[in-house]
Amino acid sequence: MTHEPGVQEAPVQEAAAQQPEVDVLDVFLSGPLFLDIVFSGLPSVPRPGTEVWASGMGSLPGGIANLAVAASRLGLATGLATGFGDDVYARWCWEILADEAIDLSRSVRLPQHTSVTVSLAYGGDRSMITHGHPLTLGYDELIGDPPPARAVIIDLDDERAEERWWRRAAAAGARVFADLGWDPTEKWDHSKLSALEDCYAFLPNAAEAMAYTRTDSAREAARALADRVPLVVVTMGHEGAIALDSATGEECHVPALDVDAVDPTGAGDVFLAAFARGSLLDWPLAQRLRFASLCSGLAVQALGGSLAAPGIGDLHDWWARLETARAEGDPAAAALHEHYRFLPDVLPARPGRVTRRADATFALESDL
Repeated sequence: MTHEPGVQEAPVQEAAAQQPEVDVLDVFLSGPLFLDIVFSGLPSVPRPGTEVWASGMGSLPGGIANLAVAASRLGLATGLATGFGDDVYARWCWEILADEAIDLSRSVRLPQHTSVTVSLAYGGDRSMITHGHPLTLGYDELIGDPPPARAVIIDLDDERAEERWWRRAAAAGARVFADLGWDPTEKWDHSKLSALEDCYAFLPNAAEAMAYTRTDSAREAARALADRVPLVVVTMGHEGAIALDSATGEECHVPALDVDAVDPTGAGDVFLAAFARGSLLDWPLAQRLRFASLCSGLAVQALGGSLAAPGIGDLHDWWARLETARAEGDPAAAALHEHYRFLPDVLPARPGRVTRRADATFALESDL
């Protein structure tokens, strides 16, 4: 049976009723939804007047869906407030997110088309083309009083930082994990960081962190940001991540997982979701970074953002492969095994479902 979003601006209840009922969500988040169409295996970027064939393609929910799916697949009870369009793209995205056990009871259907991003993955990076429109109502209006949650994850861009819902959630005891995207004006206004005083953790990438702090290294940037927020994590791509806990003075760096990346889309969202999971369980800082690095390393080996996120079963499979390689005398596997020996003790039991990956195109009838 198909469960469509509700009508106009009324909250949607149908699919949300399928979700497991919890008194308190682990994570609640909001943000714009996109349909992502990802092309991979490109030999080059197409020049004007030419055509380039891609060896891979995936269609999947994107935008805030990347973060929501990553969190849910890691076993966090996840709620999402977003606006779905009134087109077939929105219907399909709703089906996918509901199937991922994401609580959509704070989401609505709006009389507008779904925003679309086309991503070209090549050379270990990607370029994107997007068309869409902002939601016709603000997230404070959409959410109202946020549901009880142990954590919220927010994007501190100019408008989102001024929203009141996440501050109400923080006042009720939720830990606030913040991210901040690239500044297209490249002015890197310090005032954007003022909201950090109400946050628990801030996880920018190195380029953003250095630009906002006017520093020359990720470590210097982390130390500058630690004056504003209790916990700073600066991600550095293939160089790993560095974290600084200003309360204890602990500083930690972990390398990235050495993998053959197919598509980096959504890797930062997976890292953030995994780090939030470890934080909610009060893991040691190094263990949180290791876990986040592992999850993001697994994600870039699949196509797209949201549906590339690893599930608990994928983490069990990775550990089993690592143990086999270690038993066969692989020195690199032996070193990784030592770093990740905590993993079997913290993983939930393997779920009884297969993690869904992105298909090239979607057929609604096959999803019924």
